[in-house]
Amino acid sequence: MTRWAEFEAAEPELSRRVKATLSARKHHTLATLRKDGSPRVSGIEVAFNHGDLVLGMMPESLKLADVRRDARVGLHALSDDPPEDNPGAWKGDVKLAGLVVEEPSDPAVQPPGPRFWLDIAEVVFTHLDGAAEHLEIESWHPGRGHVVRRRS
Repeated sequence: MTRWAEFEAAEPELSRRVKATLSARKHHTLATLRKDGSPRVSGIEVAFNHGDLVLGMMPESLKLADVRRDARVGLHALSDDPPEDNPGAWKGDVKLAGLVVEEPSDPAVQPPGPRFWLDIAEVVFTHLDGAAEHLEIESWHPGRGHVVRRRS
């Protein structure tokens, strides 16, 4: 299993930029699988806690039922739109995929509710290169490492 701290240790620079994007906004998008296998897209908040990327879910929510049935998820964190007069200032966006692992409940943790950490299978950071001429797609997978692809 690959926890956030392991990703940080393997790719400190990439993880710093990914964390900055995830921390820039409060709300993100989580994709889960419904009982029939079709996708469900829901809003979610994330936090970094003791070396983990943590997701909290409201009791009795549909996304909670989804992940308890099938732990596979995708997480998407958008950045702001690029300024029209300076597209190179776009900070990019982040996508992560993996399995959520439920933590034992702790009544001292607020707000209450089920919490999960993400067992990371993939991290993707999409942004413009420094000259704002190419789209760069950086990906990281446990065991495979960091790859950068460029598109014109």
